[in-house]
Amino acid sequence: MGKNLIQQRRGKGSGRFRAKSFASAGEATVQPKQSYEVIDLLHSTGHSAPLARVKYDDNTHGLIIAAEGIYVGKTYPMGAEAPISHGNVLPLKAIPEGTPVFNIELKPGDGGRFVRSSGGAAKLVARSDTGVTVKLPSKKSKTFNPNCRAIIGIVAGGGRTEKPFLKAGKRHHAMKARNKYYPSVSGSAMNAVAHPFGNKRSLRKSKAKPTSRNAPPGRKVGAIAARRTGRKR
Repeated sequence: MGKNLIQQRRGKGSGRFRAKSFASAGEATVQPKQSYEVIDLLHSTGHSAPLARVKYDDNTHGLIIAAEGIYVGKTYPMGAEAPISHGNVLPLKAIPEGTPVFNIELKPGDGGRFVRSSGGAAKLVARSDTGVTVKLPSKKSKTFNPNCRAIIGIVAGGGRTEKPFLKAGKRHHAMKARNKYYPSVSGSAMNAVAHPFGNKRSLRKSKAKPTSRNAPPGRKVGAIAARRTGRKR
């Protein structure tokens, strides 16, 4: 009998591979208010960027993704009339081209869905009657509803990935905090019982081959329903 592949074990839905959402500080979304005051800056296990605990103008509290340069005790305005300054929240239609933004809403009022990782920022590149075009950190462009809001500036915590882990144990604990799969092992480096590409014949790579889209779960690995294979010339 062979072993289940890692994707089979993860798909089972057991707690071993479930993200520890209860350890996170909470959901970080921007509420539709007039202004917010930063009460505290905190670390959240479920987020790569620091979070800001804020108090809105109606005395309600919440969490948002912290912008680089904000500090405790300052009040930041929100809305179309707010000035273009880091930490302020404005609709995309009120932000000039070339301005760095983050935490962009997909639909007006959803609190922010795009560009939330530490050190990330998007840039407004064009506007039209149909929407506002934003260049994302992935270099892809996406058009948003002009009423979608975004935070001016860059996400705090930039440079986080530049510090090396130095030890595998440190990386293990960092990945375990978010229940990420680690370490990632190549299928050809496994034993034959653990993976269709695995064997003991000196890591023979020739077993890696295209497979049908209708292959059973224990065999559906590698180049699934590949349109073409081989070196592109």
